[in-house]
Amino acid sequence: MTADGEGRGGRTAAEWWELLPAGVRGQVDRLVLQDAWLPAVRAVWEAGRARGLGLAEAQYVVHARLLHHGDRVARTPPDPLDAESLDARAAGAPGRVVAVEAVWDGDTVHDWFVNLIALTEAPEGEMRLATVYRSAATAFLGDEAAGARHPSAVVAARVGGALAGRLSVPFHFGSPAEPDDEAPRLRR
Repeated sequence: MTADGEGRGGRTAAEWWELLPAGVRGQVDRLVLQDAWLPAVRAVWEAGRARGLGLAEAQYVVHARLLHHGDRVARTPPDPLDAESLDARAAGAPGRVVAVEAVWDGDTVHDWFVNLIALTEAPEGEMRLATVYRSAATAFLGDEAAGARHPSAVVAARVGGALAGRLSVPFHFGSPAEPDDEAPRLRR
C-alpha cells in the first residue's frame, strides 16, 4: 500500500472495501466496533483474496474502518502498568519466573509497541504480562518527556526493570533505543 492508500492492482482501501460482499462488510464493521482487529483482518482477507487482496491490503482496509468509526469503537483498555498489577500477573505465571523481558512488536493499528514477558522454568515458557502501546506509555509518563526514545520503550524499561528487581530476576531489553522486533532474545 502506498502513502496515498493505493495497494496491489491500483486499488485503495476504500475500493477494496466496496469489492467485499455486504455481509462481510457488516461483519467486519461489527468486529471493528468491538476492537477485534485481528478477526476483522482475517474476515477481509478471506473474502477478498480471490480478487487479489493480500494480507497487507486487508490490514489497511480494517485500519480505514477503524478511522471511519473513530470514537464509536469500544477500545480495549490498556494493560495496567502499576507495580501491584504486574506483581499479580507475574505471580500467576505457570512456572517460576526466572527473567522479565521487553520485546518489540508492531502492527498497522498501533505502530510499534513493547510486550513485557515473564520467562519461566518448571515449566519452561513465557507469559505476556502487559503490552505497552504508545498511547498508554504517553499517559503513564504524563508531562515527563521520553526524549529521543519511543515512549513505549521508556515505560517498558522502567516498569519491567522495577518488576525484575522486585522478583530478584534479570531484566532484558534487546533494543531499548529503537524499535527492533528482531533484537536478540534471552530465549528463542
